[in-house]
Amino acid sequence: MRRLHALASVLALTVSPAFAAATQTVVLDVQNMTCELCPITVKKSLEQVPGVASAKVDLDKRTATVQFDPDRAGPAALVKATTNAGFPSALHK
Repeated sequence: MRRLHALASVLALTVSPAFAAATQTVVLDVQNMTCELCPITVKKSLEQVPGVASAKVDLDKRTATVQFDPDRAGPAALVKATTNAGFPSALHK
């Protein structure tokens, strides 16, 4: 049994999240946000995308700043998520 625990420990170390890619950050320009509830909807739509670590939405600037794992998500998936929620977006220029 001790050998099984030792093997499990070695395997856990070799599959460590330390080898995962660093998060990336993008800023999206978001359309159709007109009230205080809109950013909540946009944020929730982004947080449902697998790989999204965080999303911050600014109603005044009409932007969303998103941190994500590039191995699991990308800008196209983020744009699709907001668009499907009724808030078309594009990468900030």
